[in-house]
Amino acid sequence: MKRIFQTAVNTNHLDYIILLLRITVAVFMITHAIPKMYKLIAGGEIQFPDPLGMGPTVSLVLAVFAELICSILIGFGFLTRLAAFPLIITMAVAAFIVHAGDPFKQKELSLMYLILYIVLFFIGSGKYSVDYFISKKKK
Repeated sequence: MKRIFQTAVNTNHLDYIILLLRITVAVFMITHAIPKMYKLIAGGEIQFPDPLGMGPTVSLVLAVFAELICSILIGFGFLTRLAAFPLIITMAVAAFIVHAGDPFKQKELSLMYLILYIVLFFIGSGKYSVDYFISKKKK
């Protein structure tokens, strides 16, 4: 059992796991961003929650920025920690403000994303990323 755990903790394996986590969370979040982006492109009156009182248009623009642009950055592993920060804020607002009075089932997805982005914020992008490639070129 100890040997299995040691193999699973191998740094190379962890880098593959981080890569899988980054790409998966990025692709999944982009599926939430695309409909929001279409709301922006379509024009007309924007129907979107305004949890922080900045106006529905600004709230939608910030959500699209976080969910689309920051997710793409995370997927490539470029500025991962920096890109995770707007997503952490977006998911915290979704879970604790937008869905504050809702049952847990309504908060569950945003909480799951929140935890994943917090993990990415602390562990970074790993070896298989643009961040790692750039840091190696500087040396």
